[in-house]
Amino acid sequence: MSAQSTEAPTKRRGFRFPFAAQVLLGLVLGVVLGVVAFQIGPVGEAGDPNWLAVTLETIGSTFVTLLRTIVPPLIVLAVISSIANLRNVTNAARLAWKTLLWFGATALIAVAIAIGLGLTIRPGLNSAVDAASAGDPSGTGSWLAFIESIVPANFLGLAADTSVADDGTVSTSLGFNVLQLIVIAIVLGIAAVKVGKAAEPFIAFTASALEVVLKALWWVIRLAPIGTVGLLGNAVYSYGWTTIGALGKFTLTIYIGLALVLFVVYPVIARLNGLSPAKYFSGAWPAIQLGFVSRSSMGTMPVTQRVTEQNLGVPRYYSAFAVPFGATTKMDGCAAIYPAISAIFIAQFFGIDLGVTDYLLIVFVSVIGSAATAGTTGATVMLTLTLSTLGLPLEGVGLLLAVDPILDMGRTAVNVAGQALVPTVVAKREGILDLDRYNTSPDASGFVPLDEPAAGSDTADTADADDADDAGTEADREAAASGASARG
Repeated sequence: MSAQSTEAPTKRRGFRFPFAAQVLLGLVLGVVLGVVAFQIGPVGEAGDPNWLAVTLETIGSTFVTLLRTIVPPLIVLAVISSIANLRNVTNAARLAWKTLLWFGATALIAVAIAIGLGLTIRPGLNSAVDAASAGDPSGTGSWLAFIESIVPANFLGLAADTSVADDGTVSTSLGFNVLQLIVIAIVLGIAAVKVGKAAEPFIAFTASALEVVLKALWWVIRLAPIGTVGLLGNAVYSYGWTTIGALGKFTLTIYIGLALVLFVVYPVIARLNGLSPAKYFSGAWPAIQLGFVSRSSMGTMPVTQRVTEQNLGVPRYYSAFAVPFGATTKMDGCAAIYPAISAIFIAQFFGIDLGVTDYLLIVFVSVIGSAATAGTTGATVMLTLTLSTLGLPLEGVGLLLAVDPILDMGRTAVNVAGQALVPTVVAKREGILDLDRYNTSPDASGFVPLDEPAAGSDTADTADADDADDAGTEADREAAASGASARG
């Protein structure tokens, strides 16, 4: 028999366009189309958006709506499963407290940087923004309102909002109170652990349901390159360079603070704990990039958990608790950098002097009150909570709404980076981090293969490209099963 007849056919590796490159292309295309739409300008006497602007807005809003739709079940299932996953871990309490400690420590560093930048750059002085142009803040906050909002009004955390139009038409919309959902999920998770064996079917159902929801969410995430085009393009068209320029000093200050945390503080923390900063960024980058685009920590959570486990080497039984918990409370961008600089900006803009006590209150709210951001897009609630604590005018929130989507991209990217870093650092300090996996470079898909073949082997040379590219295959299923009962 000839050699030709005995050799197995070789599978050809097709061309792959990595997901990270798709998102970057979406960023570039979004800016270009936004500039084109801005140059076309409004149409008609009423100044209606042109066809391209409408298309971009529709694409972007649809992507965000899909993310928001799946967040409520994701929060409940992820929190319940994360608590249940610690029931078989002997050092669960130690891991939980160390995670909280690192969350607080990094938030403290971030808010200190923000205050320093606010006092040094003084973004609120000589600002070109007009106080009369202040928009209507989407929400206000106070400590009393925050405490009251934690108490669930009903089992599903539903809230109704009724509005009356100018023509007398009454409309009512339903929405989920994210803070109440978190409280409900925490109670159910703790109760399931306390019940014991009788709750095993409930925990198993929750784990299975979480896997299904994560799969559906991943399909939405795969639309991120298209959503990026719409979101960024609509931002460029809606705000243009004039509005951004009016708040340019403020925007620059925010991004300097975010950059210092992301590219200085986090690498230093990694290095001090014996971890390579380059390997950390290489592993966490898929989640950081998606967080920048989606502007939602909860929407990015499946990718954050996947990179934490698959790229950074954090064991699943711990990451299944730390990542979902961090996605709702670990907000160095939204809860530390942004509200601190914004509060200083508003005080300077309105000519209000802040004392030492006020700055200490900013620190307190940033470290303790970060749960108010709740992992969703935007940080208005956290900002109004800070302003209310300091007694600053809430009208100042409206001054900053014009550039909020642009700021929210950077804020969420920093949030996600911290949510991946803290579990990695804690796992390293506890001796449970897979250092071999941490030090392995991700492949073209952005992830370290779960069963990585030896370099140069037939398996590596003939691996199916579709298997590497499809995040919804076995690799994704492994990461998505965060609710599975872990055995540590």
